[in-house]
Amino acid sequence: MNALEKRYGLPLPPKVTRRIDHELAIIFEKNFSAYFLVVEHIVAYCLRITNVCPIKHNLYFERFLNPGRQDPPDIDIDFAWDERDAILNRVLTRFAGHAAMVASHILFQPRMAVRETARVFGLSQGEIKQVTARLPGFWRLETAEKSLADQIRALPEFKDMDFPDPWSKILAKARALVGCPRYLSVHPGGIVITPKPINTYVPVETAPKGVPVIQWEKEGTEKAGLVKIDLLGNRSLGVIRDCISSIEQTRKKFDDFQTMNPEDDPATQNLVAQGLTMDCFYIESPAMRLLQKKAKTGDFASLVIHSSIIRPAANAFIQAYLERLHTGKWTPIHPLAKGLLDDTFGIMVFQEDVARAAVCLAGFTHAQADGLRKIMSKKEKHRALSAYYTAFSKGAAAKEVSPEEIKRIWKMILSFSGYSFCKAHSASYARVSFQAAYLKTHYPAQFMAAVISNQGGFYSCFAYVSEARRMGVKILGPDIHKSRIRWQGKKNTLRAGFMAIKGLAQNCMEKIIKERKKRPFSHGLNFFSRVRPQKGHAQALINSGCLDRLTDQNSRAALLWAFYAWQAATAPRSLFSPPRPDIPDLPPDLPMDRLRKEFSTLGFLCSGHPLTLFAKRLQGQDLVKAVDIPAHQGQQVRIAGWLITGKTVRTKQGDPMKFLTFEDDTGIVETVFFPRPYARFCHILDYGKPYILSGTVESEWGAATLTVTATQRISYPEYFMKF
Repeated sequence: MNALEKRYGLPLPPKVTRRIDHELAIIFEKNFSAYFLVVEHIVAYCLRITNVCPIKHNLYFERFLNPGRQDPPDIDIDFAWDERDAILNRVLTRFAGHAAMVASHILFQPRMAVRETARVFGLSQGEIKQVTARLPGFWRLETAEKSLADQIRALPEFKDMDFPDPWSKILAKARALVGCPRYLSVHPGGIVITPKPINTYVPVETAPKGVPVIQWEKEGTEKAGLVKIDLLGNRSLGVIRDCISSIEQTRKKFDDFQTMNPEDDPATQNLVAQGLTMDCFYIESPAMRLLQKKAKTGDFASLVIHSSIIRPAANAFIQAYLERLHTGKWTPIHPLAKGLLDDTFGIMVFQEDVARAAVCLAGFTHAQADGLRKIMSKKEKHRALSAYYTAFSKGAAAKEVSPEEIKRIWKMILSFSGYSFCKAHSASYARVSFQAAYLKTHYPAQFMAAVISNQGGFYSCFAYVSEARRMGVKILGPDIHKSRIRWQGKKNTLRAGFMAIKGLAQNCMEKIIKERKKRPFSHGLNFFSRVRPQKGHAQALINSGCLDRLTDQNSRAALLWAFYAWQAATAPRSLFSPPRPDIPDLPPDLPMDRLRKEFSTLGFLCSGHPLTLFAKRLQGQDLVKAVDIPAHQGQQVRIAGWLITGKTVRTKQGDPMKFLTFEDDTGIVETVFFPRPYARFCHILDYGKPYILSGTVESEWGAATLTVTATQRISYPEYFMKF
């Protein structure tokens, strides 16, 4: 009761007391009183397990728990990704002998089978990667009759590749492995706690990482009636935590989220409405950013809808949603369902919408409706969906719903095939997304530093650095006296951390910090003698520009000379050892050579976008900048872009196509490669490389994309090493 009062104050609103009484009654009836790690309803809200109010957002408790439900509820709790292992260890220690992780049975898929078989044949990692890197992530064997070799050769990604011996033997043997068990792994966060010793319920073994693990997967665990709790790691929670910590280093306390809701901040709403949400948790993918641009809405309720409707099988209903959103014209899916889907313009968006529609239109019980919901989310694959369609049709017909209306409504239900969210899940994700968007809006440098330091998200470090630069943040390279291991943001500057330097070991970073605390480094020889880096570490530090302040010369070659001089001085001497040379005056570095080495070491340029290095190659090409793409609606254009991410999908006919994201120094361009251009050009597309694209600018609800008809690689200048 105290928790309830803290959440809602006194006197308690009648609708709150009615809701808490309703939920507690079901919890007691189902004997889940001790099962306090519950989410998505008012009990969890009062216990501060979740921060999403079920009253305000009209959350459907029966989706979580209802009197007819036979299996235990599914619980997911997210923690910052780097805190999860400690929490799991704490739970396993506290309930030692009564707790274990859930297993995951790893089967050989084509890519894995090819890789492992090729290793047995003695092929190098480079030779193996030439094949496995081109296998689409979604690809699976399509027919048992067709050989693996024939299927791979038929893929457009391999149109320019030969398969010399022993590849024919490798692929033949790999085919036999596909679908076979490879090893028993550990579920990312699933844990089971039992009242009696756990080995009296299920066989338990110790995983290689040292934790106890049951030998059943999650499906078997749930079937046996064991309660599975998912303790999951979330990188965005780490980003928010670290950004707030960075802010508090420059002021006493960050209390923005206590004094106001980030979703109510006008500036944040504007950023969300424009789709400028790269690095903002669940709303940073190209598809989500495009949906935001098309919807032009930045309010919390809309974002909750968008977080759930953006699913693979719902494209047609996304278009219907946008039309109803902008025109305001829509009708209920049926007169019996009047008021049921008013918040989503008459479209089923959340998992519980399926359950509610089944109850309302077909007379399902809550338990029956929840069973239908589970099948749609593929949690109970063994149960026949056709049986539910028969029951739905019969029940709806009894309520005088016409056959045509039944088919139309069922088609909407089928759009939930695959993954989908309940409203509470979407609301929780939307809240975290809004917190991230708020920090990005008001503390961009600190936020981007936290994003890159947590090494997660949809994009690469390169793309996040570019995004920071577009926001007006100045990028500063790693500095031996100013950098930390992680990235730092301050005011409008973003300083690269030692972690940005490829190939630099953690122990070397820590040694630098330790020695620097004693006293600053005075020059190159002083640094090398105190830190004693390996050759590869020294070269990476030098090429990144991290040691520039340790030499009077405008030459990184002088620092390399100093390293070799230190090596010579510390090497065992013989009678024939040459005298230790002084560091000579060397000519300044060639600008392009310096940039080339910097890019190959960091993966980005501090001074600007790497496309600027190709300026001479691009002169006279009549290219359009990314920022100007919307002004060319319906026109054929050519652009130069750097490929940063992409997603391969299949059409209804089963043909592969791809959505790719490119950027230049002015902005981002979302592109579509339909099956024919995809088959023609997919073998030359590689992330982190520059291209010239030709295509037509399309615009839908104000969001511009490029439908690509042709593409070509931009060749590297002679002075520029390929990376």
